[in-house]
Amino acid sequence: MNPISNIWNHPRTSAAGLLIAVVTVAGVLTQQGVTLGKAGAGTVVTLASAVGTALLGLLARDPGETARERRAQSAADAARLGVWLLIVLLLPLPWIEGCGGTAVAQDIVNWTPALESAVATVDSTAALLAPADAPLFTAATTGFDAASNLLAAQARAYLANPGAGALATLQTQVVTFEQQVNAALLQAAKIVNPASQQHALAAIQAVGTIVSAILALVQSISSKSAVARMAAESSIKLAAVQPYFDDARSAEMVAAHYGESLAPARMQVAQAERQAIEAGF
Repeated sequence: MNPISNIWNHPRTSAAGLLIAVVTVAGVLTQQGVTLGKAGAGTVVTLASAVGTALLGLLARDPGETARERRAQSAADAARLGVWLLIVLLLPLPWIEGCGGTAVAQDIVNWTPALESAVATVDSTAALLAPADAPLFTAATTGFDAASNLLAAQARAYLANPGAGALATLQTQVVTFEQQVNAALLQAAKIVNPASQQHALAAIQAVGTIVSAILALVQSISSKSAVARMAAESSIKLAAVQPYFDDARSAEMVAAHYGESLAPARMQVAQAERQAIEAGF
């Protein structure tokens, strides 16, 4: 059988086979420690694996489809695949900008107005809670203002002088703030009143999304030993607070910050979470 003709006549099957091969090879390369370079908070290999898996999902076929329905769908599938391939090409851009220390520092500084706004929302959220719940929320978030100001100041200091000492200070502070957010989420989850709990978790998550983005940026320019040290300092792991995060809301915040659509932002959030968990956070 002519392979070129076979590919032309069965594009969906051929594309699926190619994507399976990409995911398989990426898995082998990951096991061997081959990264092919950084892609934001992750690596080129892990990004290729995640994208391949996502595209396989798009190509998945409902077992109940008839032959006529499959033929009618083929043109739409091809167009949709083309759009997603374009998204894949654009996907790494905002995060790859963080590959240089100065660019990372600038990106972190660019996040600070949103962080300050999110912390201000936390400060005003206690008034929305039931009287019995407000003290617990206030106690859990009392250090956010100081941590936010310190992180912003250290980001500006690193931007002005991107040396090893400034980076180490930034690494320590972002992990410290991340742990404060994680602890606050666990405390807010103990609020029994449903309305109060919803307000509390939403306010804390907004801060947590930004701190997680900053952590991913810092992680992208840190050595393996530094990332290992940062992870070791993280006693409350991401897996413990993930149930209280709304990934869709996080993606909206990332999309708004980078001026992109929700589709790549969702992938970026998922990739950053995966990379953080793999690193031990």
